[in-house]
Amino acid sequence: MEIERIICDRTRAIDASGIRRVFQLGRDIPDKVDLSIGQPDFPVPDNVKDAAIRAILEDRNGYTLTQGVPELHERVGLHLAEDLGWPADSGRAGSDVGTIVSTGTSGALHIAFLAILGQGDEIIIPDPYFVAYPHMAKLCGANAVRCPVYPDFRMTAARVEPLMTKRTKAVLLNSPGNPSGVVNSTKECNELLELCRSKNVLLISDEIYDEFTFEDAREETGRPGLGKRCPSPARVDRAWEDVLLVRGFGKTFGCTGWRMGYTSGPRPLIEAMSKMQQYSFVCAPTPLQWGCLETFRTDMTAQVEQYRQRRDMVVERLSKVTEIVKPGGAFYVFAPVPKKLELTSREFFERALAKKVLIIPGDVFSDRDTHFRLSYAVADSVLEKGLDVLEELMRG
Repeated sequence: MEIERIICDRTRAIDASGIRRVFQLGRDIPDKVDLSIGQPDFPVPDNVKDAAIRAILEDRNGYTLTQGVPELHERVGLHLAEDLGWPADSGRAGSDVGTIVSTGTSGALHIAFLAILGQGDEIIIPDPYFVAYPHMAKLCGANAVRCPVYPDFRMTAARVEPLMTKRTKAVLLNSPGNPSGVVNSTKECNELLELCRSKNVLLISDEIYDEFTFEDAREETGRPGLGKRCPSPARVDRAWEDVLLVRGFGKTFGCTGWRMGYTSGPRPLIEAMSKMQQYSFVCAPTPLQWGCLETFRTDMTAQVEQYRQRRDMVVERLSKVTEIVKPGGAFYVFAPVPKKLELTSREFFERALAKKVLIIPGDVFSDRDTHFRLSYAVADSVLEKGLDVLEELMRG
């Protein structure tokens, strides 16, 4: 059979993930230093694993409601009330706020895009961006309009507004960002939501790294007893009417392979997304939903502090050879290739690969080819070895 004949144009329009290509490329390289994949290097906490195992052994292995296990739903609603000031009944029947437990944050974004984007519609995304954003839009027949956020990687209302048209359905904010790790300020978040409200446009806030925000990027919320948190447009008064909040468990608790997240926002939108989930993922994995319920009783402060120290190491080392924008969260640095080298990020990647160091070239995340992403989600000894090579290469 001529298989190429039956592959449709939609599939041909989508490129394979550049991150996965690097992952495959480095798979058979012995003694490599892998600074490419954004996956925490700490184990899933024992109490979280135990809760998932217990669910399996107790035969809680069947389908759940499309929206998720009621107990997890209720706990997510309580967390949103505590953290954001959203209604205490968020996610429950009759609430103005809907919630879906999703198959990762990518699954949440996928069903959100399917629910709101049609042929010719537009969604504004930052550039650089998480690799899936433009392709998710393309799958819907829509256009992901790039908002250049160089050199400081901050997606602001002033940068977004000129890109808005009658076709704009949504703006996507990712803070802390991938690939940059940069955290928008409270002021920037609030101004972006104000702009979206004035244009009758949905603001999607992808906050997969919200718990992975370092102390120097956190800000006071103004809510008694809450202290400093990652800034979010979802804390604005009645934000649940105009914000689709996307959060997850994989990055914070080391369970990326579980594919677990949740999304909350205006009930009519969540109900539309629920239909998309019914005919795609059906429901998130049942035993792992019970495992994620335990995460709300789990403190990851020590792990985040360890990553803050690694961040400082990377910034201190690479600042000697290039201009670094200090990340406020996640576990990435998006560094420019020194201009004196006269190399694209792809060419620099190839030089690093020849030294058995894996990074991600910047054109995977951007229409520009000037930076590379380094993930410091590795042991300190591995990180130091990789930085030795990169620093040498960047000195030329």
